[in-house]
Amino acid sequence: MQNQPKLRLKSLLKNPYFWLIPCLLILVLEGVVYFKLMTPGHLRFKQNPAEVKSAQTQVPQPRLDFAAYDKKLNEIANNPTPASTSASSTLNLAPNLWPVKTVYPNYGALLPFNRIVAYYGNLYSTNMGVLGEYPENQMLDKLSAEVAKWQAADPATPVIPALHYIAVVAQGGAGKDGMYRARMPDSEIDKVLAMAAKVNGIVFLDIQLGQSSVQTEVPLLKKYLMLPQVHLGIDPEFAMTSGQRPGTAIGTLDANDINFAANYLATVVQENNLPPKILVIHRFTQAMVTNYQKITPLPEVQIVMDMDGFGRQANKLNTYKQFIYKQPVQFTGFKLFYKNDVINGQMLTPQQILNLTPIPVYIQYQ
Repeated sequence: MQNQPKLRLKSLLKNPYFWLIPCLLILVLEGVVYFKLMTPGHLRFKQNPAEVKSAQTQVPQPRLDFAAYDKKLNEIANNPTPASTSASSTLNLAPNLWPVKTVYPNYGALLPFNRIVAYYGNLYSTNMGVLGEYPENQMLDKLSAEVAKWQAADPATPVIPALHYIAVVAQGGAGKDGMYRARMPDSEIDKVLAMAAKVNGIVFLDIQLGQSSVQTEVPLLKKYLMLPQVHLGIDPEFAMTSGQRPGTAIGTLDANDINFAANYLATVVQENNLPPKILVIHRFTQAMVTNYQKITPLPEVQIVMDMDGFGRQANKLNTYKQFIYKQPVQFTGFKLFYKNDVINGQMLTPQQILNLTPIPVYIQYQ
């Protein structure tokens, strides 16, 4: 009887079915280990570290809502209908130039889903625009009041406040390098960034070239353009390509210069995984921008042609018609002057500007 357990054990060991369950367990364990080794986090012998990191961090990127984008473009085109009584129809505008057929922007583009309302100027001067005319808190309060007016006038379009700071200022004197322009120190630009942050706003750094060039000045602002809230403006009025002093004649820029700036911004966007930038080009005469047809918006860069003239309402509307409406690029802007427009009559109201064809998505106050 004492040998009975041993006999039973020997009998079990000889039985082939006894080993079935352990073998199955071993196979399952081997499968689990193999699966673990073959997952991205354990591919030590199958992939290099860069491939492993890419596999671990790759996430589907959100995409632009193309239908919503097209719908908004058609809305801001504001093409007149036979029954229309808007300002556009009174100007007898043809309805076929807008919206402009160009590339779709990357996801995160601000335009045309928003309207930007900007205060323009330089902190060193009370005469160059409202941005530098008032103490900081008073200036920001005035900006917020304008934002509220535009939001009330067009509730369907969110309004983003902005500070449009002249970071490179044209000069009457040649300066040490003979370029008739002065670059603002980083400390001043930093002040503007801090101000804009107080109202959840964005910043435009504006360039008045003097006798310098877009190719020289734009790259010098790269460390700021790498920030997602910083965009760019260029003022052809002070681009003295023919050698005059700024202020003695109206300057000019060609599409090649504007495209250089756009392509540079696109590279910054790509390298830093940023949402699209906005490039504002000021214009109020025919000669200020040459070869406008060759200006090329990019998925990374949205281009705004900003009507920059002051004067009587009829003159401003005609300038907008001749050099902005009739020469379409992508988006449009409209500049309002607290002093010069009022001297010549009355400043146009948000509602009057919303009647234009196309409707501006960028509004600047000086």
